[in-house]
Amino acid sequence: MRILIAGGGQSAALIAGRLIREGNEVTIVDRDPVRCAQLEEQLDAKVVRGSAGSVKTMRQAGVADADMLIAVTDSDEINLLACLIAQSDSKAKIKVARVRTHEYEEWRRVVAQTGLQIDLMIHPETDVMERIKRVMRVPGVSDIVDFAEGRVKLFGMNVERDSWFAGKTVIELDAAGPPANTLIAMIFRGQQVIIPHGAQPLLPGDHIYICTTAENLGPVLRFMGIEPRDELNRVFIVGGKQLGIGLALALEERGVSVKLIERDADRCARIAEIVHRTVVIHGDGTDQATLEEENIEGVDGFLALTSHDEDNIIASLLARRLGAKKVVALINRLNYLPMVQRLGVNTSVSMRVATVDRVLQFVRKGTVLSVTTFRQEEAEAIEIIAEPGARYLGKKLREMKLPRGAIVGAIARENGEVMVPRGDAEIQAGDRVLFFCLEKIVPELESVLLAETRRRKGFFK
Repeated sequence: MRILIAGGGQSAALIAGRLIREGNEVTIVDRDPVRCAQLEEQLDAKVVRGSAGSVKTMRQAGVADADMLIAVTDSDEINLLACLIAQSDSKAKIKVARVRTHEYEEWRRVVAQTGLQIDLMIHPETDVMERIKRVMRVPGVSDIVDFAEGRVKLFGMNVERDSWFAGKTVIELDAAGPPANTLIAMIFRGQQVIIPHGAQPLLPGDHIYICTTAENLGPVLRFMGIEPRDELNRVFIVGGKQLGIGLALALEERGVSVKLIERDADRCARIAEIVHRTVVIHGDGTDQATLEEENIEGVDGFLALTSHDEDNIIASLLARRLGAKKVVALINRLNYLPMVQRLGVNTSVSMRVATVDRVLQFVRKGTVLSVTTFRQEEAEAIEIIAEPGARYLGKKLREMKLPRGAIVGAIARENGEVMVPRGDAEIQAGDRVLFFCLEKIVPELESVLLAETRRRKGFFK
C-alpha cells in the first residue's frame, strides 16, 4: 500500500515506522528541513520538504498515486486542507485527519455537510479522556481497555513486593481459584515483554495485564487485591488545557468536587468562565505547599495533564506521597512510559499512543475491529471478526499453531456468549476474537489468520 503522511512529528514517525515494518511504501511531507533530515536517517521512507497544505508539494510527494493519506501535522487547518487536496488530486481510498481543536464535533459536522470525505477524524483528547474516566474509580489499576463492545475487559496493574501473588507462577495463581474466564495476557518486565506460559512467575516490579469478561471484572479485581470504589468525591486536576477542562466538566456532571490548578493567570480567568462548579486555582501543581494548602490528602483522583512531561511526573509522584488515592499522568514521550510505571504512578496516558492506535485500526481494515498498542509499541491487542473460510475455523486453539509470542485472549460470540478460552476451544465464523501478541510477530500472526479467499490481498492491508 502507498501511504502518504502529512506531518513529520513524533506521532507521524511512530505511524510511519510501524507501516514500513509491515511492508507499506511510505512518503512523509514536513516543512522543517532539520526534521526532514532526521526522518531520512531514522526511516526507510521518502521524505519531501514542504507544506502539506501546498498543492505543488503534495503532487511532488505523489498524492496522485497514494492509496491512503494520514494527515497529522500540528495544524488542524493544514490537515483538513491536505485531505481536500487528496480528494481532488488523488485516488486515495482512505483519508485520515487528526483534529485537536475543542470544536471537534463542529468540524465533523462541517466536513460532512461540505462533502469533504474524511474516513476517520481523530481527536486524541477525546480518546484519552475516555480512558481516564474508565480507571478513575479503580486505585492500583493502570488502565482498563474495552473490547467486543465492552463485553471483554483488559486491565493493567503493578506487582508490588507485598502483593499476595508476587513470586507465584501463572499455574499457581490459577490454582488459587480466580473467577472463571480470567487470563494473564501480558507481562512487562523492565524492557522485556512476555506473553506468559503456565510456569512463568510474577515478580515484584512486573506490570501485568489481565483479560476477563465484563461481568467478572469486579470479582477479578478483588481476587487480585483491588477494591473498586463506588463513588468519586474529590478530584484535583493540574493543567488547564483542553483535556483538563473537558475532564473537569465531565466530573462536574457526575457530582464530583473538582479543583483545577493552572499556572497562567489569564488562562485561569478564561477557564472560570467555562466551568460551572470547578474551583479554579492560580498556582503550581508541582509545589508541595500549594497542594497541601488545597487539602490534597485523601483526594480520590489526581490528574496531572499539563503540556510538560516532567511537570506531570513530578506532580504525580508528589501527589502520591501526599496521599492521593489515584494518580494519572499525561506523558508525551513514549520512552518515559516504562519509567513512570516503575516509579509507581498508577496510570499514564499518551495522546500519541491514542493517535497510533486509531490509525493502525484503519490501515488494518476489513475484519480488524481495533488495535491497541502497549508501552513503546512493544505489544498489541488485535480484535478481529472471524470470517467464513478462514483457515483456523473449526480447529481447536491448540491446533492453530500460533507463533510464539501470540495468544488468543478472548472470544465473543454473536449469541452474546463471552469466554476467555482454553486450548480445546474453537473459533466460529462471526466471532469477535481478541489476540495478544508481540509487535514484532504481527506479520507472522497475519499469515496464520489469513482467510483462504483473501490470501493474495492480505489480512491487515
